[in-house]
Amino acid sequence: MNTQGSNTSEAQRDDLDLRIQAYIERGPGPATDSSAGSPEDDSEFNVLALGLFAYQYERNIPYQRFCRARGVHPGSLSRWQDIPPVPLTAFKELTLACDPVEDAAAVFMTSGSTDPTTRGRNHHPHLYLYDASAREAFAHYFLPDKRTMRLLVLNARPDEQPNSSLAHFLGELVDAFGAPGSDYFMAGDELDWSRLATVLRDAEAAGEPVALLGTSFAYVHLLDALEREGLAFSLPAGSRLLDTGGYKGRSREVGADELRLNFGQRLGIADTWCVNYYGMTEISTQYYDSTLREAWLGRQPSVRRKAVPAWSRIRVIDPSTGEDVEPGQHGLIVHYDLANRGSCLAVLAEDIGYLVPPAPGGEAIQPDFVLVGRAEAAEARGCSMALDEMLSANRG
Repeated sequence: MNTQGSNTSEAQRDDLDLRIQAYIERGPGPATDSSAGSPEDDSEFNVLALGLFAYQYERNIPYQRFCRARGVHPGSLSRWQDIPPVPLTAFKELTLACDPVEDAAAVFMTSGSTDPTTRGRNHHPHLYLYDASAREAFAHYFLPDKRTMRLLVLNARPDEQPNSSLAHFLGELVDAFGAPGSDYFMAGDELDWSRLATVLRDAEAAGEPVALLGTSFAYVHLLDALEREGLAFSLPAGSRLLDTGGYKGRSREVGADELRLNFGQRLGIADTWCVNYYGMTEISTQYYDSTLREAWLGRQPSVRRKAVPAWSRIRVIDPSTGEDVEPGQHGLIVHYDLANRGSCLAVLAEDIGYLVPPAPGGEAIQPDFVLVGRAEAAEARGCSMALDEMLSANRG
């Protein structure tokens, strides 16, 4: 059991949870624009990140072995940037949990195989931090102008997909922000587009703004059906749309620019009010396009970028050296996520991106980033080398 020999008391663990939750619930951005990027912001994150690393080092034995093989332990670090990130694929190969897995409140699994042993798994002893992260970021970046809204979800209900982080995430949003009439329009892989079309037509006639939430692939199904039936809507001002990746193993993809163009033509939702978010099963924080909030604040960013909430940090590294690259230069994305308390806060993704400075007059406390795509060739080898290192540390 991962917790054998642990010295961390339950009181210390609970205190850490409460401190992180309070930090998250202060919101994704600094208290005022003038404090953006201030040393105090990063100092508090640094203290929490190092405390969480010490906890995870002690309780997550596979991760501890990996760190020890690198000559790293809690007493050797003074900066969050030096916390060793685990490669994403390690969540498939090892049980990276700080608490007994049989007591987990949720086990989220990556999509793809039906065999749980070949899927990435993230064990959550509780969902307080995950849910706080979901609520605070959604309210800040997607609902800055409203407390509740009618949410139309192009995904299955959470109880139909208990191991899906996406299903839980969307269900939490409906529970926290869904106005009367919020509903789900998918059962399994089948989208009930005709019922959704009826709801959209009624909202259009009533002048009631609505929000659509779903995967990019679900929207492709919807747009195909609307085109086939010759349907288009002009949804009321204030309507908006949230989409996320979801093409794995699917028949076709549609580029992000083309997708947003179709959203405007078929749904009548302005480009800046179409928000993409980036998240993974192996972490607990979602990263939103800043476009809607920037438009609401009367700003126009030069590039569509992902905002980084206060309880998270992003590094972009050279895949061959592991060193940080300059803003604007492409590299592998590394996540440092305080909400990911149950496993590892530092995760090396298999995605390529680059850092950009915050928008002029913006609220970010660190650079935003642009997601470019999946790692391939040399970049992917950087991930493979990290996985080999982790597995080697855990053999025998």
